[in-house]
Amino acid sequence: MCFTRCTNAFNSNSIHISEDLQLIKLNEHSYIHISHITLKSGATFSCNGFVYQNNNEAYIFDSPATDKATTELINWFRDKQKTTIKGVVFNHFHEDCTKGIEIFKDHNIPTIASSNTKKLMTPKGTSEPDQTFDNYLELKLQDKTIINSFFGEAHSKDNIVSYFPEEKILFGGCMVKNINAKKGNLADATIGEWSNTVTKIKEAYPDLEIVIPGHGTYGDQSLLDYTISLFNTEN
Repeated sequence: MCFTRCTNAFNSNSIHISEDLQLIKLNEHSYIHISHITLKSGATFSCNGFVYQNNNEAYIFDSPATDKATTELINWFRDKQKTTIKGVVFNHFHEDCTKGIEIFKDHNIPTIASSNTKKLMTPKGTSEPDQTFDNYLELKLQDKTIINSFFGEAHSKDNIVSYFPEEKILFGGCMVKNINAKKGNLADATIGEWSNTVTKIKEAYPDLEIVIPGHGTYGDQSLLDYTISLFNTEN
């Protein structure tokens, strides 16, 4: 179990950009970006995204939850890290993933999503992503590989995961729950398939060391186990 290690990493490797944006540096190449979304009820939740950097290039996974935080994230990597952002990949169509799409477009950063995500974004009046893929997209970041895959429906009908084999990291997005989390927003969920989908992910990537959920503290493969158990319809 890595929860003590992960909690310590959260404290020691935290980079405070502003009140709207924080980064957690996991290793030389990997950052979690953390922003906050405020619901109509007034409740505020933290949202996780990911940045994968190799030398002077990077991909972003999910937009921060506000335009301000999105701008700050772009500026920090471009200005402080002298890094070219090659694109942003959206995990699924919900606003906590796609909110900053116009900001990325304004900065000429390619926006990337699955064709399923594009279909679900369009009725909401959201700008369309620049590039789409079906169920699998492999990206290259110089000598590193990024694998984006759709394993099945869960939190939404279009949710993907992004896997970083050299780092043994999975960005699971809102499909993956942090330990002791509740089921959360089920408005677009396919509850009956959720556990099956996460089980497929666990079987595909048995060597995972770090798993990043869409909200809350990251951990190891036990987050997948917890999520499978939480949505196991046989319980």
